[in-house]
Amino acid sequence: MGFRSADVLSTGSARHDVPRPGRAWLGLLNPFEVHTMARPTKSTATAPQHDVATLRRNAREHIERGAVTDSYAGDRKAVLGQLNDALATELVCVLRYRRHHFMAKGLASKSVADEFITHANEELGHADLLAERIVQLGGKPDFSPASLAARSHSEYVEATSLIDMIKENLVAERIAIDSYRQLIDSIGVTDSTTRRILETILAVEEEHADELADLLDGVPRVAT
Repeated sequence: MGFRSADVLSTGSARHDVPRPGRAWLGLLNPFEVHTMARPTKSTATAPQHDVATLRRNAREHIERGAVTDSYAGDRKAVLGQLNDALATELVCVLRYRRHHFMAKGLASKSVADEFITHANEELGHADLLAERIVQLGGKPDFSPASLAARSHSEYVEATSLIDMIKENLVAERIAIDSYRQLIDSIGVTDSTTRRILETILAVEEEHADELADLLDGVPRVAT
């Protein structure tokens, strides 16, 4: 039998005729859903509470350490060594790119040489970022020419043809990409500032590799 709104108006007891969900209907829901419907959940997350007095006291201790506070969770000695190796890698890349910029010859040399000098300047910017972070962590950036090649992950290869120059720089970028990924994974969450710097550098290195791959594909193989 159908249920009409007019029936409700005609009698005061019509509310007893309104169908209600029984146990059979509730049985279609699992207990979790029923519980959720009956009692909405509330977030128990709370904002972190800081002991201001402790923060102030700790800040005054070892004030000569600058940005390195007691809450720094990284292996500072290991991180400094890794950053100096990355610095050496960037400096070798700067030198290689600049040589290739000036030595590039051939029909397509102008556009390729321009790309080389752009990359060289960006790699120098990376070196500056790394050196600055090394100092912030209480270390000393190692710019020594005597050990630069030995500490660098990438090689300084002069190359002779335009194609070989592009290839050597692309190989170096691929090495840098894997090096930075490993370093980022090694640091994890123990040093968020260094991690952000490395992730920024990594993104640019990936762009460099992509640009060099395009150059390699577009330069005639007879170019020298």
